[in-house]
Parts: sequence; structure tokens; C-alpha cells
Amino acid sequence: MHDESLFFPALLAATRPKTLMAAALPVFLGAALAYTTNESFNYILFASIVLSTLCIQVATNLFNDALDSKKGADTDQRVGPKRMAASGILTQQSLIIAGLTFCLMAITFSLPLIVARGIPIIIIGTISLILAYGYTGGPWPLAYKGLGEVFVFIFFGLIAVNGTFYVFTGEISRASLLLGTQSGLLCSIIISINNARDITEDRSSGKLTLAARHGLMFARIEILIVSILPYLLGLIWIPLGYKFTGLIPLMGMPLSGIVAFLIIKNEPSPLYNKFLGLSVIAYLNFSILFYFGLRLQ
Repeated sequence: MHDESLFFPALLAATRPKTLMAAALPVFLGAALAYTTNESFNYILFASIVLSTLCIQVATNLFNDALDSKKGADTDQRVGPKRMAASGILTQQSLIIAGLTFCLMAITFSLPLIVARGIPIIIIGTISLILAYGYTGGPWPLAYKGLGEVFVFIFFGLIAVNGTFYVFTGEISRASLLLGTQSGLLCSIIISINNARDITEDRSSGKLTLAARHGLMFARIEILIVSILPYLLGLIWIPLGYKFTGLIPLMGMPLSGIVAFLIIKNEPSPLYNKFLGLSVIAYLNFSILFYFGLRLQ
């Protein structure tokens, strides 16, 4: 680090602020569904979930920056945004220390959740902290084994939504499982676009994502499927007694479809960074439409 004045701006960039919305939205969705179910809302628990989730996501991003650089998966030639360790702006060690600091912050913020719901929260939190590092580090890094999308689907879909719902209601329902599935698929679009963009660099460094393993055509088909499927699954809300919750989010399907079409039409390039941003907006759009659908029930 040659210029200490750049440390904090670089650290902020390493947290990848643009990705944090995708970590927060499943919590908002789970809380909205819980409120519709029992009409109770605890602001302390809500803040606890949001802050601990964001800290785990930031820690994951910091570990990812450091460990991808160590493994040679990120270089100055990458198509995606500049990484701090690979570009020499921050050291790998400083990023690891920052990541561990955010893990400790996540534990602190989660204490009200542990008091409220006990052992299940401890189990979820422990696994989440381990995989924050294990996503790109450890003896079996998930991102290097083609399990990035599965990780995102499970943790930003099923666990984040159902965990939030459980904190507020003490149970998991068919509705929360359905919403968790939709959320997980919409989140996985983001990592799928990321992997399609980096396919050449990932192959050269041995980072065998699904895109790197099976090719760009596979990645494009995958993105198209996960862009449309969440909205079609939403029709299941109708027999569950949530007609508007199933129908109103369908208005968001064209935006997700456009993102998939742009990925199919264009070769991997810096343009994919814009498409990735659009996929986050599409997820936000779905979340807003879903909320209005719930309110109209």
C-alpha cells in the first residue's frame, strides 16, 4: 500500500457496495411475508438480521478479493471491476483481517436473534460464517467447484428468507419456502452473469464455475431459465390464497427477460457489468411488486 489515504476508499470498494442490496432484499421479503402472516414486527430483530447479514456478505466479498488474488483468479486484465488485492492497492493480509473483523461484527449484531430464537440461529450463523471464507477459501472452495449458484440459491434464498420468517413467526411455511425459492433464483442470476463475464479468466486460473465447466452457451441458457422461472413459480401463490402476490410480480418478468436477452446477444465484455447491475434492479423490482401484491391481499 503506497498511499495510506487510499486505504479506506479501497476497502470500501472491496466490500462491493453494489452487491449488498442483493443480500438485504431476501431479509426484506421474509419480513414482509412474516408481517402479513402475523401482523407483528420487531424493529430490533429486523435491524439485527439486516446488519448481521450485510456483515457476512461484506466479509465474503473481502475474503473473495484476497483469496482470488492469491489463487491467480483475478488479474489486472479482468473484464469485471478492479479487485483491490490483484491490483496491489490493498494487501491480501489486510483484506483477510478486515473480513474477520466483519465476521465478529456479524456475531455481535446477531445476539438479539440468538436471544429470541436460540439454537437454530446459532447453527445458521455458524455455517454462514464458515462459508463466508469457504466460498473461495479452505480445502474445498465452493466457487472453484461450480457451486457458486447453489451457494447463492441456498443462502440468499432459502436460508435468508426462511430464517427471517422464522425469527418473526417461529415457524417455516409453504409460503416462505416458495418465496425463498423465488428469491434464491433471482439472486443466482447475479452470480451467473458474473461467471459468464469471467469465463475466460476463470478457465485460465482453474476456477471451474458452471460457466467455465460447460461453456458460454450453457451459461446463457442457465441465465434465461433462472430469469423466467421465479415469475412462473409465483403462480403457485394463487392456490395458496395469495392471488395478487402471484400475479402482480409478473409485471417484472419482462425486465429479467431483457437482461437474459442482452446476455445472449452480447459476448462477454465490460458491458456485462451493466447487465449485472440491471439484474440487481430486476430483483429490486420483483421485491417491490411482491410487497404490493402482499399489501393488496
